Amino acid sequence: MKSVLFSRFFILLPWILIVIIMLDVDTRRPAPPLTPRPYFSPYAVGRGGARHSLRKGGPDSGPGCGLEKRNESRPLPQPQHEPPLPTIYAITPTYSRPVQKAELTRLANTFRQVAQLHWILVEDAAARSELVSRFLARAGLPSTHLHVPTPRRYKRPGLPRATEQRNAGLAWLRQRHQHQHAQPGVLFFADDDNTYSLELFQEMRTTRKVSVWPVGLVGGRRYERPLVENGKVVGWYTGWRADRPFAIDMAGFAVSLQVILSNPKAVFKRRGSQPGMQESDFLKQITTVEELEPKANNCTKVLVWHTRTEKVNLANEPKYHLDTVKIEV
Repeated sequence: MKSVLFSRFFILLPWILIVIIMLDVDTRRPAPPLTPRPYFSPYAVGRGGARHSLRKGGPDSGPGCGLEKRNESRPLPQPQHEPPLPTIYAITPTYSRPVQKAELTRLANTFRQVAQLHWILVEDAAARSELVSRFLARAGLPSTHLHVPTPRRYKRPGLPRATEQRNAGLAWLRQRHQHQHAQPGVLFFADDDNTYSLELFQEMRTTRKVSVWPVGLVGGRRYERPLVENGKVVGWYTGWRADRPFAIDMAGFAVSLQVILSNPKAVFKRRGSQPGMQESDFLKQITTVEELEPKANNCTKVLVWHTRTEKVNLANEPKYHLDTVKIEV
């Protein structure tokens, strides 16, 4: 048995020695030099978007070669700065009444969706009310809270309303921009009893001087609008006093901030202003009919409605046995 094992061992021994010698020779053989892998720079782009490899060392690695040379001949495009978005200044007169907070809430929900808007809320009051102050604090909107009372003698039926409040908003704008270069802006008189489409604010933002558009549910008609021919206002479709110089509702126009600042004496008038003529009396001071800029598809789309909240019925409101919890409505 042992003789058989020894014979097999001596037969395999030469092959084992051959394998050991080959492995020893292979380990002593010098390793081939490593070729550096090309580095692709995200900033070096050739024609058709092909990437160029940049190698360290070599004949093309000196000054003026490689990435530096390509950057000199093909400079990277610089980001273009877009012009600032014009600010929309919305002047809203308001006064204390049961539906005041409800209407301001509806208006704030619209304004929150408009970029670069500053709300100028002017109360018809001798002092700021807590209701409106708390409301604005929670609204989360860039805003200015003003107040000015309407003289008692002007609170008769048939007389123009909100004159003092709109003029207070105009005065604030002029004072704010009197000592600085005014940024692009647009002024809009946004009464709190209207309903506004968001598209309207896109239309008015490009106002160069005075822009106009239709208003729905006003003047005893489904809508009133400027009549437009060849891109120019040539008349008015209205249900009341078509002879007015500007037969338009307060919600039917916007004015460039530069025009407001260039005409510091342009205000809403009390003396000599007839009922329903405040828009015309104001616009006559700053523009002409020929200069008006039709918006809303040449004044064929209604984007604002004079909805007016229904008068609240409080006949069942108790006078004496009031609720023990005071709730702001």
